[in-house]
Amino acid sequence: MLETWDVGVELARDEPWRPPVLVSPKFLPYFGWPSSDHAHSSDFILPHSNSWIHHLRSNGSIFLLFLLSQFSTYVLKKMQRLYNLGARKFVIAGLGLMGCIPSILAQSSDGMCSQEVNQLILPFNTNTKAMINQLSANLPGSKFSYIDIQNMFQDLLANARSYGFGVANRGCCGIGRNGGQITCLPFQMPCLDRNMYIFWDAFHPTAAVNILFGRNAFNGNQNMVYPINIEQLAKL
Repeated sequence: MLETWDVGVELARDEPWRPPVLVSPKFLPYFGWPSSDHAHSSDFILPHSNSWIHHLRSNGSIFLLFLLSQFSTYVLKKMQRLYNLGARKFVIAGLGLMGCIPSILAQSSDGMCSQEVNQLILPFNTNTKAMINQLSANLPGSKFSYIDIQNMFQDLLANARSYGFGVANRGCCGIGRNGGQITCLPFQMPCLDRNMYIFWDAFHPTAAVNILFGRNAFNGNQNMVYPINIEQLAKL
């Protein structure tokens, strides 16, 4: 985590006997919208907070503008710090189709994805992608890859069976409609074969989906990761 890295840098600065702490140019920091569990980490591909969904549906565009402002400030600040330490390659991820997660499907009268929610994330992804141009101008010599989680999810939902997934509309572990009204509880028995499910619970994708998306980000085409994939970025 970047916060842990920052602590290490500060400790090294306070102890002059240690060598200078620098970031290797091969280091690839990843920035994505944080999960509900770790407000300042970037571990997950998708946002997973129930309160996040509530604000998105109740306040719509106003909340998205707030998210974009917070995300931009966070990313620009952290990237500048890493850049000053020597980092030159960065990976940024957008948002997925939040209107298609089990938590939202469970609230739908027809069991279909909420186009209202999906439309609300479009400005966030568009502006996040455009932010790369600003970063390129502000951080000379830097290179970027943008992971298009939205396109990845659209492709996955449209071709779920060809990817080996049999269940796209409910969580493997959850309670109620679509397995999304109450998310997976401690000691609850999950589905028999989680690899057949796109969603693990009301909010999170399964490990199988994360592996698929990780491979797309590493060596996928420009529909999945822009302007270059992570494999190409690492070779620069």
